This record gives sequence, structure tokens and C-alpha cells, in this order.
Amino acid sequence: MTQVYDHGGGVRSIRVPIPDNPLGHTLVHVVDTDRGPVLVDTGWDDPDSWDTLTDGLAACGTAPEEIHGVVITHHHPDHHGLSGRVREASGAWIAMHAADAAIVRRTRATRPETWFAYMADKLAAAGAPEEHVAPLRAARRPGSLPGFSPADPDREIVPGELLDLPGRRLRAIWTPGHTPGHVCLHLEEEHPAGLPGHGRLFSGDHLLPGITPHIGLYEDPDDMTSTDPLGDYLASLERVAALAPAEILPAHQHAFTDAPARVRELLDHHEARLAGLLALLTTPLTPWQLAERMEWNRPWDRIPPGSRTIAVAEAEAHLRRLVKLGRAEAVAGGEGVAYVAV
Repeated sequence: MTQVYDHGGGVRSIRVPIPDNPLGHTLVHVVDTDRGPVLVDTGWDDPDSWDTLTDGLAACGTAPEEIHGVVITHHHPDHHGLSGRVREASGAWIAMHAADAAIVRRTRATRPETWFAYMADKLAAAGAPEEHVAPLRAARRPGSLPGFSPADPDREIVPGELLDLPGRRLRAIWTPGHTPGHVCLHLEEEHPAGLPGHGRLFSGDHLLPGITPHIGLYEDPDDMTSTDPLGDYLASLERVAALAPAEILPAHQHAFTDAPARVRELLDHHEARLAGLLALLTTPLTPWQLAERMEWNRPWDRIPPGSRTIAVAEAEAHLRRLVKLGRAEAVAGGEGVAYVAV
């Protein structure tokens, strides 16, 4: 059964399922404007997800054909996946931050085997065993990589500026970390229930009530820039806390309040995580070896291969932060690049 929640003030959310994913769903937000409904994110490109989105829009008194625009918090397929179908149905514009739009365009232009070879080489350099890397080296089919043909956005979200939503005040807040171009969207209007604070915040994956978003190295075979995603994320958290919104409307789980308190929990979590990794790095470890020793929501031997790849990316992001802080360094020798505390 399609679940729709009315947040008041012309804002509703639709729970759009993500197939075979523990997150379960994406909350697609429907914002009324003077020119018709605008979506914040769209959900995964899957027939069941499309049917759910369509049913949810009907429950909101509208339809895909009536959508005026689509605002994407970030390029991941559980957020951007159905944007193309919405645009085909309605002619809606699609807006995205330039950094993520560039990733979308490079993804569309890059052959699948290039991506698989790049990921295989990255994992091998991180110390992954050959049995984990081999399936990537053998992969060639575009369909085996979700979101490989994402819709090309036709509008740019400019940080600090109001989006073109007639009758609404929705301001873009650049919050890199989960992706380079992740944005939160600050609805600068009085809360419909009169909650204390400054408007409402569509937080995408940046700020979630009960889980920490994945922070891994920004993966892109055509961009070899040395980045610090965790450093970006921590700085972005501080930016959101300063807004002090009355309510946060995330893309997963549920709406919540007290953004500053949640930001403090996440800052403390990552500081403890970094301290724990330093304790592990008394001897040199590759990112794979570090990920094996880190604490996850289940034992390492019960984590499936795809999730292990994500875990290694998260270990690498934390290592990059420690290196940037001068608390760890890379050392030569052995299988893959290893790191040690300094």
C-alpha cells in the first residue's frame, strides 16, 4: 500500500521503495508551487517504484504529467533514478548541483567496462583479495550497474540562491560529503504547526534521524583529484546546524526536529570512529584490512560483497581524513597501500 504523509503547508512525502536494499524506501517530497507540484528527489528507477510514485501523486491530488520541476539533492540512483521518467511524462525541468551534474554526464559518457575496471583496480590497491575483485574484472553488462544512464539535468542548483519555485522560498545549501554536489534545501517559511526554529530543511541523505550516511571516497574514473569527503561532510554538518530549522524532512526514515542535537551526535560519532581507527593503525594496515577490523552492523563474514566494497570506501574516507590531519600516513610495501598512525 502506497504511504503518503501530509507535512502541512503544501508539502507531502511519498515512500517510494528501493528494491533489495535495507534502506527500504526513499521519501520523495512533493512541494506545491504556483505553477504546479515540484518533487524533491524521485526514487529508484524500477517499475514498482514508478507505480508507487504514480499512486502517491494521485493520493496528493496530482499526477506525473502535472509535475512542474524536479530538484535532486544528489545524483545517487535512489534519488535521481526516476527523474527521466518524470520529465518524459511532464516536460518538467531537472535541477542538480554542478558537481553532481558533472558526475552524471561523465557516467553517461563512460563505457561500463571502464567503470568496472576502475573499481577493480581501486579495490586491488586497497588490498582486496582477488576473489572479491575478480567479478568486477569480468563484469561488462551496463545493466549490472544501477543508474548507469541517469537523466541529464537541465538546470543548475546554485548554493545560497533561491530556486525558481513560484510562491515558495526554497534556498540551496551546499552540503558535500555523501557526494561532491549534495545539497540540502531550506524552505524559508514559517512552520505550518508553529514549531520553533527557522523553516524546514529537506536534508536528502546529509542528515538522517537514526543512521549515518555513507561517506566514501568520491569514485570517478575521469577525476583523479585528491578529495577529503569526510572533512567536507563534517564541515557541512556545522553549516546545517547553524540554520537551526524547526523540522528536518530527510530522504529516508522519518521527519524529525532538533538538527543541532543530531549534528552533535554525528560529529561525536565520527570523532570516536577516527580515534578507534588510530588505535587499530599501530601496525600498517591496508584499507581492506582496516575495514575487516572496523565495527559494522554485522560481522565482516556476514557482509555481502557489494556492502564490503562500500565498507572499504568508508574506511578509505576516514583514512584520508586522518592523513589530512597529520595523524596517519601511507607506507610502502606489501599488497596494496597500507597506512599507519603517526
